[in-house]
Amino acid sequence: MILTDNETKVDLLNNEAIAATIIKLLRDRPDQPVTVGVHGDWGAGKSSVLEMIEAGFEGEAKVLCLKFNGWRFQGFEDAKIALIEGIVTGLIEKRPALTAAGETVKDVFRRIDWLKVAKKAGGLAFTAFTGIPTPDQIQTIVGTLEGFLANPAKLATKDNLEAAVEGVKGLLKPKGEGDSTNVPEEINAFRKAFDDLLDKAGVEQLVVLIDDLDRCLPDTAIETLEAVRLFVFTSRTAFVVAADEAMIEYAVRKHFPYLPDTTGPQTYARNYLEKLIQVPFRIPALGDTETRIYVTLLLVGAELGDNDEAFNALIKVARERLKRPWTSGALDAVTVRTALGSKASRANNALALSDQIGPILASGTKGNPRQIKRFLNTLVLRQRTAEARGFGDDVKLPVLAKLMLAERFLPRLFDQIAAAAAAAANGKCPDLSALEAAATAKDDAKTAAKPEKAAAKGDDAVKSTESALLSEWLSSPAIKAWAAVPTAIGGEDLRPYLFVAKDRKDYFGAASVLGHLATVVEQLFGGKFAVQGLEADLRRLATPEAAQIFEAVRGRIVGGDSFDTEPPGAAGLAVLVKAHPTLQANLVDFLEALPRDRLGPWVCGGWEGVLKDGDATQRFDRLLQTWGKEGGAMLKAAAMGVLRTRQGVR
Repeated sequence: MILTDNETKVDLLNNEAIAATIIKLLRDRPDQPVTVGVHGDWGAGKSSVLEMIEAGFEGEAKVLCLKFNGWRFQGFEDAKIALIEGIVTGLIEKRPALTAAGETVKDVFRRIDWLKVAKKAGGLAFTAFTGIPTPDQIQTIVGTLEGFLANPAKLATKDNLEAAVEGVKGLLKPKGEGDSTNVPEEINAFRKAFDDLLDKAGVEQLVVLIDDLDRCLPDTAIETLEAVRLFVFTSRTAFVVAADEAMIEYAVRKHFPYLPDTTGPQTYARNYLEKLIQVPFRIPALGDTETRIYVTLLLVGAELGDNDEAFNALIKVARERLKRPWTSGALDAVTVRTALGSKASRANNALALSDQIGPILASGTKGNPRQIKRFLNTLVLRQRTAEARGFGDDVKLPVLAKLMLAERFLPRLFDQIAAAAAAAANGKCPDLSALEAAATAKDDAKTAAKPEKAAAKGDDAVKSTESALLSEWLSSPAIKAWAAVPTAIGGEDLRPYLFVAKDRKDYFGAASVLGHLATVVEQLFGGKFAVQGLEADLRRLATPEAAQIFEAVRGRIVGGDSFDTEPPGAAGLAVLVKAHPTLQANLVDFLEALPRDRLGPWVCGGWEGVLKDGDATQRFDRLLQTWGKEGGAMLKAAAMGVLRTRQGVR
């Protein structure tokens, strides 16, 4: 069961309502030009809406739908011309009657040829027409016209240049027309020629669907939009553009870098988009109920198939609930069994999984359908990997799903759980059981009547080796929400699950070397206040153990390769060195090895109570002087400021 990430005409999101609204809008004004925007985040379902619009116009002889993928124009030198030619070519291919309208077709292509040359000549209407051009201008023009001259080197004399210009004019000038050197006139002529082409084709409305524009490079995106603008005032032509507005605004800013940022209350980028897109539609993110319904439909559909009658009956029931998700609930077991009939037993896993992961999946993905699909695909692939390796019975799908929710949306929590479980002899994380118990405890009258007992239990947790970690977890609402997911995993041997997650990180390598110290390493990556409370416990470590932990923390910080702001673990190193002063030289070695060109000002402070040894402080002073000369502007200023302060104190 693998969920495809392609656009689909099978509507599991109730986006058909958006498609139907757009179709009605286009049908109500077929003779008027209009541009419609289908907006939404990456993976929100924009492509599927375009598929539904195309399907909605099938069978209508007077309406022609052409679909273009902006991403496919990426390799073209001029995406604008590629789209214009694509529209004209698509029209001719789908309307065989145009083969008899030879002169009309030729006229349109002459206009396109003119646009090509105008583009190559710098966007002007042939400076060559008003005087003798430079050889470079002629070379550019000739290069765009296939087969015009085999040897451009012959264009060396004034006579030859004039002959070349006349030849170009002859190629571009339609029969019976006077010379046209004005860009607006040529564009209007193109629009008229294109309108004649629609007449000859018997097309009352041309609907052009443009997809994946937000995946394009800025220049390609803007050129495609410029091509759309060329048609905006061409009657009977409608464009439906699917794109994330934020990405298009980014493309406008990159393509026009010298424009001011704002104009009144709006940005130029926003104005550009709003002038082009007359009617915007935004696909809303899925909420909790909608996500749970979507997950259920995805999993049942993968099991039964999109064309299964029972599955389509379930879709109808789901759509009714999706009409008013604020009053209706998710697809419960009774509803699913009634809709699926004899095939209901095959949907049991889908229902259970949807109930278990739906709420947090909705929050973590922000209701993004593509992210939901990717999560479910990874879940299924990992389970199959376990089966193929021979330990499938050791991997329970709900447990794997809950762990993957942490891996995807709470990666730091996942790392902490994984490190503790990999280091434990039984593969369990004791703090995890305590976290789940605290997160699922009901705040009823019985609990409220015994506050002293609850406080005592909390105090006991603080006294344990993992108390700082558990305290950190309990302070996070997101972690507590994750822990409250019905499946309890604190009592499970998590090693099989970590093994199938090795595509992300191998936790067993670190655990085999560090053993019980792996938990301490994880604690040192906590917040500043959390790690400060570890100093007393760290002093009890043997010197070789402290050195081993230092190297593990240092390696993870360096591996993170981000030094513009203080990286996680830096505060932990400071506390560790403070507890074990013999590591001061190791700390200075670490600081000296950091890349100066990418180092933020954080590195200059915070070591006053840590570096006390004379040799270590002298080395740090020399390092500050080096940063003050060779670092970035902010690092230089911070280093010199710390040096002045230290010298003043002395």
